[in-house]
Amino acid sequence: MRVVVDLTKCQGYAQCAFLAPSAFQMQGEETLLYDPSPAEDAQVRRAAAACPVQAIQLDRVAAHDMPLLGVTPGVGAGRIVIVGASLAGLRAAEALREEGWSGSLTLIDDEPYGPYDRPPLSKQALGGHIRPDRTGLPHRADLDANWLLGVRALGLDLPARRVQLSDGTAVPFDRLLIATGVRARPWPVPAEGALDGMFVLRTRDDAIALQQRLLPRDGSRPGRVLVVGAGFTGSEVASTCRSLGLEVTVAEAARTPLEGALGSAIGSIAADIQREHGVDLRCGVTVERIEGDRRVRRAVLSDGEVLDVDVVVAALGGLRNVEWLEHSGLAVGPWGVACDAGCRAFDVNGVVTDDVFVAGDVARAPNALFGYQFLALEHWANAVAQAEVAAHNMVSDESDRWPHLHMPQFWSAQFGNNIKSVGVPTFADEVVIAQGSVADRRFVAAYGYKGRLTGAVAFNHAKWLPFYKRLIEQAAPFPPEFDRVDRPDDALPVPAGVPDRALLARDATVVVTGHRPTLVRSIR
Repeated sequence: MRVVVDLTKCQGYAQCAFLAPSAFQMQGEETLLYDPSPAEDAQVRRAAAACPVQAIQLDRVAAHDMPLLGVTPGVGAGRIVIVGASLAGLRAAEALREEGWSGSLTLIDDEPYGPYDRPPLSKQALGGHIRPDRTGLPHRADLDANWLLGVRALGLDLPARRVQLSDGTAVPFDRLLIATGVRARPWPVPAEGALDGMFVLRTRDDAIALQQRLLPRDGSRPGRVLVVGAGFTGSEVASTCRSLGLEVTVAEAARTPLEGALGSAIGSIAADIQREHGVDLRCGVTVERIEGDRRVRRAVLSDGEVLDVDVVVAALGGLRNVEWLEHSGLAVGPWGVACDAGCRAFDVNGVVTDDVFVAGDVARAPNALFGYQFLALEHWANAVAQAEVAAHNMVSDESDRWPHLHMPQFWSAQFGNNIKSVGVPTFADEVVIAQGSVADRRFVAAYGYKGRLTGAVAFNHAKWLPFYKRLIEQAAPFPPEFDRVDRPDDALPVPAGVPDRALLARDATVVVTGHRPTLVRSIR
């Protein structure tokens, strides 16, 4: 059995941890960790049924046992190709079968593995609680799909409707879904990046290699671990390393950790948390170079200090996998592939296509809540929601197509804290602690832009976020003007400290990128 938990839904009620403690465990008051491949099927199924918010997903039943949604059974003579077989690609494939699509279905991915869940790689897998190769995503076994794994898409010939592959073959399609996602940004100096002891963390292979270095079989441990970048991935890696008792230095160019996602006002709280847990946090500092023979030995910082290090983890953000589309005629740029609210791709002239769709981290879509500007998201929940909308629209008439109206949401577990967000915190100029206590590390921060609520972030206080989600959808005023439970006495707005565009481009998991589908720069 394979398990995944939608942690944007999870509210920390811990029913699953009571019913299946070998598969689910609580870290802190609200942070859930889980085994994606547990052995006790019956206990896990009871836990999934008991979850008050139904956040636990298991291997799915056969498609013929599910009610069909929206189309006639057996519809679909033709060929649908999905490039990218991770979360968005898999969920789209399942939705297509549930919609009644009976035609050809092909999934292409450059990794040799079936779809797997990435969030546990920086937490449970890296900490040795589970094996990285046990993070497969739950899915139905009867997709009746042609899986082309371990082969890369090299080009798209739109007039001929063919995807060119790295093995020299081409796959024809009638409708195409682009779900190629994001890869880790590599270390900028290739010779340094090739040293033994240099790592990134994005894929299963990355997690296996890093875990083996942090937890070698001979029982030895590395000395100091240097994490370069204090975004979510870097902060989670630092948290896991500290839980293993390792010495950790974090070098971050910004003023605080998580500045690109939360702004420096709330990022300063994240900085305090890291230091409280023994992290040697250096902000406003970059790594000038990594030195060593064949192995990493030292890191030279921009302030002139030289650190002896054994392991370096480059957590420098992501690059969207769009190079194979550069000459396709689609509206492609560093923020991904532009599409409309129905997930249909735009061409370079800003004209929507009829048979090419986009979903997941690689998509850049307009959002009505933020002035119809295009948003680029790297969120688990968005990938699922957008994939289901894209799948429905691929096999539906124009009059029956759905808009993708998903509210941005993300979560992170680090240093025993559960951090969750709704809206776009970086689309803000001010922030206020609306509920709870920063000193207790249990609070909600509300974000506003020109007098309107645009986002909310909770530290160990996530049960309130659905309430703030509704307020954001209603364009509620900022700062909040209503009586609130657990309202601080000194709830005064302060500048949010959203960084400049260059830093936002590197660290943010959601970026507002402008109104035009062909625009390649970010704005906020």
